[in-house]
Amino acid sequence: MSPAILSTVPVIDKGLAPNYQPFKAKYDLDCLVKDIKQHLGESGGISSEEVDEEYLISLAKKYISDPSDWIEYFHNDTSKNYTRNAIENINNKANILLLVWNPLKGSPIHDHANAHCIMKVLAGQLHETVYHAPEKDAGDKPLSIKSSTTFGMNEVTYISDDIGLHRVHNPHPSQVAVSLHLYTPPNAADYGYNIFNESTGSASFVPQAHAVSKK
Repeated sequence: MSPAILSTVPVIDKGLAPNYQPFKAKYDLDCLVKDIKQHLGESGGISSEEVDEEYLISLAKKYISDPSDWIEYFHNDTSKNYTRNAIENINNKANILLLVWNPLKGSPIHDHANAHCIMKVLAGQLHETVYHAPEKDAGDKPLSIKSSTTFGMNEVTYISDDIGLHRVHNPHPSQVAVSLHLYTPPNAADYGYNIFNESTGSASFVPQAHAVSKK
């Protein structure tokens, strides 16, 4: 480069440029997974009581959805309501999944097998209906709704069995929705979970929550 060209290149004086911001590396999906791994530890077991859900929620909120981060995990079976795609299994302490929801389709009402579930919407919208858990030996009674909320892109919600049961569905008539899910510990995948009849409150056991792996 000639001296004449060099002389025209401006020099940034940080002291005279109050709006100057140093370059910051993007907090991508790999960073999120790394931070979750670091928080949960490298080995050993973890119980539901030991999880700091507020910190994990803060990590999920920190990540801003970028399709280039998660498109490699995107697989959609149009014959199903939704497709569970495996991203990471963290030493049997947590499962991180990418879920693809077909238009106007959703999950049954279900519990979380004494685990924590954090959900972040990556594309589209998802509607969550939270129900009060049925009382034991209460007989056949309709489930009562605790809350009903629509979440947009980059919004995060959290549920555990202490909060109640829930159902998630995609309200859009023609577009798929995509969400990121963290389950810790991964009890539903390892031991199964329950789905519930809204009209009677009766439970049916599902032996395992399967996910599609890219490997």
